[in-house]
Amino acid sequence: MNHDFPSFNEFNEDFEDLRDLLQQYENLVAGRAHSFLDEDSFEQIIDYYDEHDELINAIHAAELAIEQFPYSSTLLLKKSGLLIETKKYKEALSLLDKAELLDSNDINLYILKTDVFLAMNQHEKAAAVLEEQIDHFDGEDRTELLLELADVYDDWEEFEKVFDCLKILLEHDPNNEEALHKICFWTEFTGRNEESIRLHTNIINEHPYNQLAWFNLGTAFQGLKLYEKAIDAYQYAVAIDEKFDYAYRNMGDAFIRLRKYNEAIDVLSKHLEIAKPEDVIYEAIGHCYERMRKYTQARYYYRKASHLSPNDDKLYYKIAVAYMTEANWDNAIKSLQAALKINKQSAEYNMALGECYLEQGRTKDALIHFVNAVRIRPSSPNAWQELIRGLYVAGFYEEALAQLEAAEAKLGRKPVFLYYRVALLIAEGKTKEGLLQLENALQVAPRQIKKLVELDPSILQHTSVVELISQYRKKR
Repeated sequence: MNHDFPSFNEFNEDFEDLRDLLQQYENLVAGRAHSFLDEDSFEQIIDYYDEHDELINAIHAAELAIEQFPYSSTLLLKKSGLLIETKKYKEALSLLDKAELLDSNDINLYILKTDVFLAMNQHEKAAAVLEEQIDHFDGEDRTELLLELADVYDDWEEFEKVFDCLKILLEHDPNNEEALHKICFWTEFTGRNEESIRLHTNIINEHPYNQLAWFNLGTAFQGLKLYEKAIDAYQYAVAIDEKFDYAYRNMGDAFIRLRKYNEAIDVLSKHLEIAKPEDVIYEAIGHCYERMRKYTQARYYYRKASHLSPNDDKLYYKIAVAYMTEANWDNAIKSLQAALKINKQSAEYNMALGECYLEQGRTKDALIHFVNAVRIRPSSPNAWQELIRGLYVAGFYEEALAQLEAAEAKLGRKPVFLYYRVALLIAEGKTKEGLLQLENALQVAPRQIKKLVELDPSILQHTSVVELISQYRKKR
């Protein structure tokens, strides 16, 4: 069994060597007899102090080292790095200029210069340093400078340039994982999906087993809502790396968009097998079952999500809705109460709870929650609609008409309110007035007649109402 880890003995030897070096260095500082310290030894001593946050000692060691080796650009870079840490930017810059005269081929020189300008909030200068140098380097050095430049643009909030920079980098180094990860985010952020598709198609033509390139191709297609093409790309990604959890996650999302719920459940279940379980994955599977009207399974997965995320009120609400579709009012109420405990200020939860109570004939409880909903969201037509409906069902016609006036004063004459007024007038025995209002409503919004029937299906037992509706249909 041969691991590439240093053995305990090697660690021990290194530690002994370092201790000897530090002893010799302390002798030098104290003016005592000492062995000669070469440039490499000084570097180790400076690093030791720097790693142990002894900056003053590190700078002192660097100064002594430079006295002994005045033409070492490496030591000048070490010292300027320490000066940047202690915020002495002007001094650091003049040392870096000196180092550049000695050796202009060390990319650390330009990265440190960039750090100085960024620390001084001079983004333009920081970018210029790197832009000037990129063509002078190739291989890994060029890659590193381009990654650095992308970070400078990001910090500078020049987001289009971040994308440009990563694109250049990947044309030069197509298998660079860091750049592939980053460009995926920036493609979405800048919306440059077409360019991303061209770039990654080129990479895949050269490197067909690059699973990150396939994944990025998928996300770019997904960004353009080309879900079938996205799914194809993700399938290549997981064929190359079957533990690529993000590819399964995105593929699941694409299948959901295509309303292919069984396929979505398959790939999301695969995600659960290979990655740490996550609430969003359980929730997405629950959503698929809900869309397939398999409410028991939907609730099972929403519950699993809520175990992982017990403070997410939306999950309790989704469980409640799945119960409401099955007219299981008691259980729906329990789930809605759990949701409201976490988020008292949700008009939606109050409306749903009011609806459950109304179905159970508990009109007083229902009205309390409808009033809450209107108080929380006075500009929501739905909240007003529910309150007026609750009052209508409870038989409080006068109060319902008063709230209808208030709603129209607040939101204007919405078609649904016109139809609710018809029902209220007829319920109060003002049939003639009700029919006049119905005629008006049919002219303004004929399609909304369904709101009247939803409110009270028995309204169709009034022959005069039915006659008026059929007359109007003939005219049309």
